[in-house]
Formats: sequence, structure tokens, C-alpha cells
Amino acid sequence: MSDSLPEAEIGAVAEGVPAGVPEAVVEAEPTDDPAAPAPLHVDRTPSGNADVDAQLGRLADTDHLATDGHVEVYEDVHRGLRDALTALDARPGPPAPPSPYGNRS
Repeated sequence: MSDSLPEAEIGAVAEGVPAGVPEAVVEAEPTDDPAAPAPLHVDRTPSGNADVDAQLGRLADTDHLATDGHVEVYEDVHRGLRDALTALDARPGPPAPPSPYGNRS
């Protein structure tokens, strides 16, 4: 190594930390970028409908995107939920019970 710098200072200089800066100051600096996306940790309760649950699960994608990317996900989820509701309306329901009066013409 070097006789002019103590070993701790050599390691600090090698890592981009100026010599003489106390180790506590270096460790106190935040390691996370405050502007980086952060998970919201919103609980998603299953609805029981696979199509709806898949769309709600897609909302988790916003946890890894910057705020300006949320709109695209929200619009996609909204479109998917609307399609799921439309599909519920299009499904045939149970047949109507027979009329006790028969067909009167």
C-alpha cells in the first residue's frame, strides 16, 4: 500500500469519498434515490372474478414506474375492467322459468 495515507483513507479515496471524511458521515448519506419510484403497498382484495383480479393485479406495475408512467397503466386497467363488465352483460343468464299460463295467443 502507501506509507503516506492510512489504509482506511486509501479505501475511502478509492470509493470516491474524500480523505478525512468520517466514516459515520459517509454512512449517513441516503443510499436510495428519493425521486425513484417507491411501492405503494396497497392491498388488493380478490374480487372472485378472474378477469377483474387480473386487472387489479396489473395496478402493481405502477410500483415500479415513475409517476408519469402511471397514466398508461391506469388507462389500460380501466379499459380491461370495462371490458370485463361488458363481458358480464353479454353472457347469457339462466333460462327464464316457464310461464304457468303457457303460450296464449
